Amino acid sequence: MRLKVVGHEAQQGGYWAEVPAIPGCATQGETFEALLANLYEAGEGCLSVGLAPIQTGEPDRIMDIAAGSECESRSEEMITTPSSPE
Repeated sequence: MRLKVVGHEAQQGGYWAEVPAIPGCATQGETFEALLANLYEAGEGCLSVGLAPIQTGEPDRIMDIAAGSECESRSEEMITTPSSPE
């Protein structure tokens, strides 16, 4: 899995970064190398949080879509899967 990360220089020195796709997922480091190491740990931790399964019913559909400018003309590629109770 690839995630986009936004890195910033901290006003007090060092660096901090956030993962926009995962609300609340952010970390910091005194050096850029430390920031990178912390990012892997933070991303893994944020993704491992146990979330309650989403309840779906008969009229619901689960969809996998791609977003971004490279996908504007590819709406026909959207894949839909009928929901199934877990």
